[in-house]
Amino acid sequence: MSVTASSLPPNENQEIIDFLRRLASMLTGGRNAEMLQQAASIIETLTHRAITAEQLCLNEQEEHAKSRELREAADRGADTLRAEIVSLTAQLAETTRQAESERTLFAEETRRLQARVQDADAELAEASAELAKARAELTKTSAELDELRKPVTGIDDSIAIVPVDSLQLARTQFDFLAAGFAKTGDVISQTICQIGACAIDKALADNVPPARN
Repeated sequence: MSVTASSLPPNENQEIIDFLRRLASMLTGGRNAEMLQQAASIIETLTHRAITAEQLCLNEQEEHAKSRELREAADRGADTLRAEIVSLTAQLAETTRQAESERTLFAEETRRLQARVQDADAELAEASAELAKARAELTKTSAELDELRKPVTGIDDSIAIVPVDSLQLARTQFDFLAAGFAKTGDVISQTICQIGACAIDKALADNVPPARN
């Protein structure tokens, strides 16, 4: 609670002081004149003290008002800062949650891709094994065909006698190998098999006996 000092206006005090001093000067001296002078001095001193006290009180009131304004501003700033801290904390929590979610999705995608790579490697190994097997079968069939094309003893060297069943079996094997190479994308081996099949077809066509009349 603020207290405001009250006193007589300075002009009125000064008039009283001047009156007392004039009255003291009119006396011929003695105790009364001395008391009047003392009273004037006391009133003057108290007036100065009262003015000083009033000024100090005003200064204190102004400082108190400034302090109150600063405290209110500080409180408002603190409230704003607390609100910003709450907002930033929420944003940080949301960012952390999103980062954790993205990390989980990335780990799952990495595992999925690794599984696909492993499956592709397995499929490639299986296809390579099938291709090697098909090539071995082609080599074996070519060797058998070469063996069948060798001339038979006692027959003209320009003629090769090959059983029709063997040619048909070789023809079937060429078709099987060509289909296998087509699946693996080996165009060259597929073409070789198709050429072999066409050659056997020609040999079978030439081997058909003429129709009887």
